[in-house]
Amino acid sequence: MINTPSIITLILSLTLAACSGEDKKKPVMETRSEIPAPPTGKVVKTDEEWKKTLTPEQYAILRKSDTERANGAVYSEFKHQGKGTYHCAGCNALLFSSDQKFDSGCGWPSFYDPAMAENVTLKKDSSMGVTRTEVTCAICGGHLGHVFSGEGYKTPTDQRYCINGGGLVFVPAKEEAPKK
Repeated sequence: MINTPSIITLILSLTLAACSGEDKKKPVMETRSEIPAPPTGKVVKTDEEWKKTLTPEQYAILRKSDTERANGAVYSEFKHQGKGTYHCAGCNALLFSSDQKFDSGCGWPSFYDPAMAENVTLKKDSSMGVTRTEVTCAICGGHLGHVFSGEGYKTPTDQRYCINGGGLVFVPAKEEAPKK
């Protein structure tokens, strides 16, 4: 005789295990030990070239304007990263710094200002039936996320750059040698 509650428990356990392991299959935010060489001009590639140079997750975010899961592994990792810089995974352009990062509680990496404003482009986005301001990389055109203003955060700009961490590369700051 088949024990129905046991089968249901087994199915639920397998489903939960598969879902909880989703973010553990691959790195969630690329980390490099050295600052990548910055681009020397605009970066233009064909769709096929982007697919070859980016991971599937980076491609979905940067080239197809996808959004990573809120409160996922990327956000958890971001909250625990120390000092460093955040570069575009598509072209290596410096975008953000830990000096401007803050925990907004929104479920995605947040910054109150870019590290290099000239590497970030803002544009009107009405794709979800509401007008928002999209943040893209000015060098390669990659989608990064959105910026929101006037939400009352106690930051110098009262802005929240809500960014997909999967489209970023984190470079931890080098520790300074003790002074003699």
